[in-house]
Formats: sequence, structure tokens, C-alpha cells
Amino acid sequence: MTSSSPSSDDTPHPGPLNYILGFLLVGLAWGLTTPFIRRAAKDHSPPPHPILESERVRDSFWRSKVYGAVLAVVDLLRNPRYAVPLVVNLTGSVWFFLLIGKAELSLTVPIVNSLAFLFTVIGEWWVDNKIISRDTMVGMVLSLGGIALCVHSKNVS
Repeated sequence: MTSSSPSSDDTPHPGPLNYILGFLLVGLAWGLTTPFIRRAAKDHSPPPHPILESERVRDSFWRSKVYGAVLAVVDLLRNPRYAVPLVVNLTGSVWFFLLIGKAELSLTVPIVNSLAFLFTVIGEWWVDNKIISRDTMVGMVLSLGGIALCVHSKNVS
């Protein structure tokens, strides 16, 4: 008796180009946005909040800490220099979870994290004019070599 539902072998898999684009998009979304988020948080100067100076809040240690934390988060999220890169970064997380549903986990995680590292270094150079040291450059090349070894080991077996 045959089943009318397709087996898992019959489901189409995306091509290698789709995986490469997915890895690059997630690496870009995670790595390139990090320096922008850090700079926006560092340069952020929140407006004063009169509620934090009220007697009711000021007299309670926990209430003042909770109100202060909530207002700090709200202030940052209202700042487009912080919120836009954060949304792109979080979108990368959604793409990552879609990728691990299709791609091999033992390849996806090291590739995406290595690419995020590479794009963070490039982002720091771009945003903060940070000089890429020789040691960092060597680390970047070694990361790319590690990605190549991971991909090669999966193709051989």
C-alpha cells in the first residue's frame, strides 16, 4: 500500500547559492549592525524623567531601579540610530532560525558566527575608523580558512 504523502527525500532543497546568500545575510545583519548599535548606545543622552524624581519612586530602591531600566530601554528604542540597526539585527536572528531549519546545523552555526565576526570588524573600521591590526587580520583569514575546512569536510563525507 502506497502513501500519498511525500517522503522527506522528495522535498526540494534550496541550492548552494541560496545557502550562501542566507549565511551572508545573517552574518551581515548580526555583525555589521553591532558597531552601529554600540555607537548609538554610547552617544545616547536620555531626556530627564520627572517620574524618577518623584518621592514615591525615589523612596523605593527597587521601584527606582525598575522605572529607570524601563525608561532607559524606551528611550533607546525611540532613538532611530539605535532602533533601526537593532531591528535589522533581530531580523538576522529570524533569518538564522529559518536557515537552521533547512541547512545543516554543524555548518550553519560556525559559518554564520564567523561571518558575524568578520562583518563586526569591518563595521568597526567603517563606523569608528578603527584600525584593523595585523593580529585581527590574521584572525579573519584563519576564520575564513576554518569555514572552508568545515564546508570541505562536509563535502568529503
